[in-house]
Amino acid sequence: MTEPHTVPPESTPPTVPQLDVRAAEPPAADPPSSVGGFADRPPGYPSALVWLRAGILRDWRGVLGAFAATWFYLPVGLLLAFWGGLSLGVVGLFAGGIGADDQVPQVLRDAPLIGSLLETFMSRSAGVLGGVVGFAVGFVGGFISVLVLPWVGAEGPLPVIAGLLGTVAAAALIGVLYTLYRVLLEPRLLVVSGARQPSRREAARLRPVLDDCARRLGLPSVPRLLMEDEPVLSNARTYARHVVVTTAVLTEPDDEIAALFSHELVHWRTGDEITSAFVRGVGLPLTLAHALPTWLMRTFPHPATNFVVFLFFWPVLLIMRYVVLPLHARDVRAAEYRADLGAVLTGHVDGMRRILERRLSFESGRSGWDEAVCATHPPHELRLDALERASVAGAPAGADAAADVTVERLFAHSGAVGTRRTWLLVGVLVLVACAGTGGLGVVQWAFFRPQATVNGYFAALADRDSDAALDFLADGSSAPDRELLAQLLRGEGYQPPTDVEISSLERDDDSATATVTYRLGGERQTATLGLRRDEQATAGMFHGWRVSGGLTSLGVAVGGPGIRLNGVELPGGTDGPALALLPGGYTATGPSSALSETPTETVAVGPGQDTAALQLAPVLKPAAVEAVDARVRAWLDECAKQTVPAPEGCPFRYYGGSAQKVTWKILEYPKLAIELTGPASAEVTTPSETRGRVQVSGTNTYFGGDSPFTDDDPFSVTGVVTADGEGVTFRPAIN
Repeated sequence: MTEPHTVPPESTPPTVPQLDVRAAEPPAADPPSSVGGFADRPPGYPSALVWLRAGILRDWRGVLGAFAATWFYLPVGLLLAFWGGLSLGVVGLFAGGIGADDQVPQVLRDAPLIGSLLETFMSRSAGVLGGVVGFAVGFVGGFISVLVLPWVGAEGPLPVIAGLLGTVAAAALIGVLYTLYRVLLEPRLLVVSGARQPSRREAARLRPVLDDCARRLGLPSVPRLLMEDEPVLSNARTYARHVVVTTAVLTEPDDEIAALFSHELVHWRTGDEITSAFVRGVGLPLTLAHALPTWLMRTFPHPATNFVVFLFFWPVLLIMRYVVLPLHARDVRAAEYRADLGAVLTGHVDGMRRILERRLSFESGRSGWDEAVCATHPPHELRLDALERASVAGAPAGADAAADVTVERLFAHSGAVGTRRTWLLVGVLVLVACAGTGGLGVVQWAFFRPQATVNGYFAALADRDSDAALDFLADGSSAPDRELLAQLLRGEGYQPPTDVEISSLERDDDSATATVTYRLGGERQTATLGLRRDEQATAGMFHGWRVSGGLTSLGVAVGGPGIRLNGVELPGGTDGPALALLPGGYTATGPSSALSETPTETVAVGPGQDTAALQLAPVLKPAAVEAVDARVRAWLDECAKQTVPAPEGCPFRYYGGSAQKVTWKILEYPKLAIELTGPASAEVTTPSETRGRVQVSGTNTYFGGDSPFTDDDPFSVTGVVTADGEGVTFRPAIN
């Protein structure tokens, strides 16, 4: 190893005169030093926040490329586009080739010469054209489907905007966290990667050159110097707080080492590694996916390995190569041109020129990302051209931007974290965001909580608004007859629940259970309501709640016309869906006739109740009993007027011999049992203990002589009574 030395003044290469005055020969000062901790950041930044902000916000093109490629799933889109295009291309190839002649109109087919030419063209090329069109349609459709599918189902633009803002915030957060991870843990990461502290002899060889370059660049401190054991390849890499060089650099001439350090110090001072780390962080999933194939190809350099890796990872490799890196390359190339100017300011142009002429690169990376980024460096000939223009002494002002380079121009003032106007604008935006968020929170709390749904549901019942009440129900749209429900709630007999109070409410993710107390029919009752969160958002932002169930099926024991709820006649018949009711009290009345009447019944339907029973049992009118008894007696009297042994259709007859001059007399009328079989019909029977008695008189003829007889017998009456307008009709049973 050679002893450390510096370049003597007489051997210093010629530099621009103005640079000699401003930077190349600074006043004598203490050697630049490096300090530990987070303070290893470059000088010229008021705080670490300014340093990070300057690096993060510099390369918006690279950030945009990494964001779009990663968070819009461009590799997946490219994969689906390829397979979609291939599938439709095969379909189009066969579909275009089959029946191609039929695709030519008959008029053109019959045309001389043209018809035969078209038929030949279609038969030869229709399949190819169909395949090309199919591939194009499938490729575009597959790629667009990946971009569109995540937003399918969004109601309106607000969910899409919210989703995009959330995606941007997530990408920015991951980018910042990854940048902090790289910066804070950089010493540990470099040690793991193989970097080490320089030995005493290595430090004596390299540190004076590094300090001299820092003084010429006006840097009061230098980054930490680490070594990597590589005796063949001369390599240098600048990180956020460190400069790592290989041991092969020790054998290089001093002016080339100085040129290399000048280049790396500019990278360190301008925070280029912060920019690269943030871009990698924004596209971290894609960066990790790209790291595996590049590691395999770097570790196992063989054409077969490269082919297999490309076969499995080609979407990631292509998107990284043709989307992310080209957008990031502009900032990387500008950073390389800017870093080369460091050799101009320190007076080591010849050393940088020899390095660029002799080597393809002196900044090869360790990871696949680093290698890809290093591959975007400007061509060496263009870097040499820029270096020549910058180092030409006496160049006219304005001839080239690089010809008038100074330390002040190279290291632009970073400024504070933000100006007063910037902070004012940020404060206004924060206040607006807080006010908007708070307002949205108030709206959510007031109108879209489970409690708001319960209160609104009972308020709609109190207002007798069935449509509004049904809108609060999860299955309200399935109500069989909304018009009938509206009539029932508007009827005079309806009693809505009153004094409603929510005693407790428990929420479990998208479902909730509310315990409600209320007064109905003069009694205090308790019910449990289930609620679930509405999948559809109001205004694209607010997800309300709906009551599960809510409708109660009404079972009616007595059918037929004349059944009324709150004065509204219910539809007759047993077919069709059951009547569904909203909570509340209903006044039910049944049909009435000359034979029976139905007492009024109150049906209390509670919230959350599945079914409610309605009996409406008709009862026999007292006046109808007398009317039936009178009808039966009149019928018996008519039977008694007959003078035959067997009155037709009557409940009694005489069975002895040949009777003549027969007379009937009702001794005792039966006491009837009347049982309703319907609102307008009843069955009449005679219990055995209340049968009637009839006396029959007449003469019997025996052997030419007359013999008088008298007999009495019990009899029973059976039959059916029906209502006939204002009266009743009795129809005896046939004996």
